[in-house]
Amino acid sequence: MLARALVYCENEFGKIDGKVANGLARHSEKYDILGVIDSTKAGLDTGEYLDGIKKGILVFSSINDAIKKLGFVPEYFIYGIAAQASYLDHEQREVILGAMKIGMNFVNGLPEFFTEDEEFIRKAIEYRVHIYDMRKAPPRKHLHNFSGRIHEVTTPVVAVLGTDCAVGKRTTAVRLFKALKQKGLNPVFIATGQTGLLQGAKYGIAVDVLTSGFATGEVENAIINAYEKEHPDIIIVEGQGALSHPAYTSSSAIVRGANPNAIILQHPPRRTNHCDYPDIPMPTLESEIELIEVFSKSRVIAITINHEDMADPEVKNTIVEYESKYELPTTDVLKFGCDKLINTLFTVFPELKKGASTIC
Repeated sequence: MLARALVYCENEFGKIDGKVANGLARHSEKYDILGVIDSTKAGLDTGEYLDGIKKGILVFSSINDAIKKLGFVPEYFIYGIAAQASYLDHEQREVILGAMKIGMNFVNGLPEFFTEDEEFIRKAIEYRVHIYDMRKAPPRKHLHNFSGRIHEVTTPVVAVLGTDCAVGKRTTAVRLFKALKQKGLNPVFIATGQTGLLQGAKYGIAVDVLTSGFATGEVENAIINAYEKEHPDIIIVEGQGALSHPAYTSSSAIVRGANPNAIILQHPPRRTNHCDYPDIPMPTLESEIELIEVFSKSRVIAITINHEDMADPEVKNTIVEYESKYELPTTDVLKFGCDKLINTLFTVFPELKKGASTIC
């Protein structure tokens, strides 16, 4: 039985900074998500709001509203906002303290660690609840340097990279992982951020809180562990940020640690500037593909689209345009599923097709 949880995402659900809540509302193998807290969208169905498909997970105006309608207090309260300013304001602290007071354990995805916050520690003891910092790095003695053993992995490793942060890399990676399982294959998903870990990924670590000396080694170690324990048919690795993005180095660590055999590139066609850096223009697909292929010595085998600010006809036209221009299969997994990606993987890695129970 999954642990029952509410996700806090005031004023951000469905937006870029609400990506943790968005991801948990779409998929979770670790928590039974009972609702999202966002007073600006109270009463809506999360699935219908995000993807046009009802899911039965509602948006509530407050914790009290959720508890009143649910009829009980869930075990966990998850902070579901991933803003550039990675700290809580006074109002948010009060909301979390209120959740702890009524007996809810607090799950924190921020790089601000509340197991080191005197007030939160004191209140957790008083209310007999626990605090979980999902992005807190393991003790140094448990971290791994890069070893080179990644070159011993014979299973195909596919990384899902992007042209910006918050473009849907994890969503595409998780959808592809699930679709491969439905084909009768044994895939493994490697999470590299807090949302993937919150969703229940068995392997991975939040790369962006690691020092540069260990980030590459931890990605490699996660893949080696998955390879040795699961004997997978294919390994899907979640990307972070963008290789070209000046503010993030996670992508370079992921590429070096994963040594991917192929790359899927996620891109938001209507985004003109980086989401948290409005003065920095987005890279072109051409420049990002060139950079990725030179840096990784691997090939971009497909493009996936983030359809933010795009109507359905524009999405379809963009797919046709990209396939003609870049000669790469292109799709939007939220609108059209993963069949095109799986067919591409079967072409690039013919051994996968032999192991699939059904062919799309």
